[in-house]
Amino acid sequence: MSEFPKAPLVDALFAQWDALDDLLATVEGDAWITPSSLPGWTVRDITSHLIGTESFLSGKNPPDTAIDVHALPHVRNEIAALNERWVEGLRAHTGAQILELFRATIAQRREALSAMTQDDFDAPSITPAGPSTYGRFMRIRLFDCWIHEHDIRDALGAPAGDEGGARGELAFGEIAGALGFIVGKLGRAPEGARVTFELSGPLARTMHVAVDGRAAVVPELAGPATSTIAMDSRLFTRLATGRVTAAEHTAEFELGGDVEVGRRIVDNLAYTI
Repeated sequence: MSEFPKAPLVDALFAQWDALDDLLATVEGDAWITPSSLPGWTVRDITSHLIGTESFLSGKNPPDTAIDVHALPHVRNEIAALNERWVEGLRAHTGAQILELFRATIAQRREALSAMTQDDFDAPSITPAGPSTYGRFMRIRLFDCWIHEHDIRDALGAPAGDEGGARGELAFGEIAGALGFIVGKLGRAPEGARVTFELSGPLARTMHVAVDGRAAVVPELAGPATSTIAMDSRLFTRLATGRVTAAEHTAEFELGGDVEVGRRIVDNLAYTI
């Protein structure tokens, strides 16, 4: 059985692109240059990034830029540099031009994905998370588009939209899959730690991580949790993707058990590049 079945992933991606199109169609005038929580990026820049990644997957090269994107303070690796070349290269476009280009790019990607088979999705592929399969890459694309939809909503003060549902559940798999790394490597939970996350909100769930040699997500704990962390899933996703910091939202989460370990984990939830 395939780890990343094509049908639900493609359905979710198409629905996600529809949601983005509906949202972007409401953006007018100077709202396109509203700053977002992403350093240096406006609503238009986020959209340019989405255009760029899908264009790259269609075999297109980024535009030439007049500046060295590596010199920008928020560019820390080659993936970020590639993203920035698209953003910088499209910065002179108007909002209307960006929306038109987004629609044309997505139409091409819909056609390409519709023509692919499950074998294509199971084929080895380089992804932003390292070597995996094309299916994993498409789940990362879903996650990226999903979180950027909410970046745009947050920036504009637009209605929250649906962060749960099929799109949210599949996208959240990217964060859930990194939870062992977050707790063990970034949060430095000690050997023997048993950590429970209680999320409320649109992606409500209970998640457990046990540190036994290495930190790993487990279906249940062998004993009581040594640290508990409770918060709304909307805050959790924004912490995990570095959009906000725990210090800004201390009143919005609760820690139990070993609160020192719990606080260290929450302070270091951000894992995306």
